[in-house]
Amino acid sequence: MDIEEISEARRPYHHGNLRETLIDAGTELARTGGPTAVVLRAVSREANVSHNAAYRHFADHEDLLAAVSAQCMRQLGLLMTERMAGVTAGSKVTRAWAKLEAIGRAYIEFAITEPGWFRTAFVGAVPHDKPSTTTRSDDPDPLNPYTMLTARLDELVAVGALPPERRPGAEYAAWSAVHGLSSLIVDGPLRDIPDDEIERGVSAVIGVVRRGL
Repeated sequence: MDIEEISEARRPYHHGNLRETLIDAGTELARTGGPTAVVLRAVSREANVSHNAAYRHFADHEDLLAAVSAQCMRQLGLLMTERMAGVTAGSKVTRAWAKLEAIGRAYIEFAITEPGWFRTAFVGAVPHDKPSTTTRSDDPDPLNPYTMLTARLDELVAVGALPPERRPGAEYAAWSAVHGLSSLIVDGPLRDIPDDEIERGVSAVIGVVRRGL
């Protein structure tokens, strides 16, 4: 047993919600370092538990990364919910469009202000006990961004703002538009553009999505 293994063996086991503690530690690492920072040994160190203790809750690195990724996705959903809650004025149709715009803008805001979480949320890791054919769109969590987007589009149909025949598949176009711009700003050729140009781009993309719908 080397020095590092001895050190780990002497660390006290974290009783209670260890799985949640490890996920929280991984989420904090992801915030500053993105998905590459989420490794079992580093997360164990942050949680002050042994490396072996972490394996009692996660089968492997991808299992842990999937859990942290889901937590980052929920952080995105929380921001979308917060921004949408600010929409209160206007008619039902006006509010429905405004809520769709609010979650779209929140999505891009999240990517810009929390790039580590944004990259981790979409890393594509699959939990050990979850079939690889399952997608994030199958997640029933109300904070899942896909679930929130589909609800907003359904609301547009319900209030008469979106013709029912245009509804099928609309979520793919809308999501692709905001995710594409987010990725270009965070990791692509638009990462150095000034704030006013970012706002121009956001307004243009949101406008194209609305006109397309």
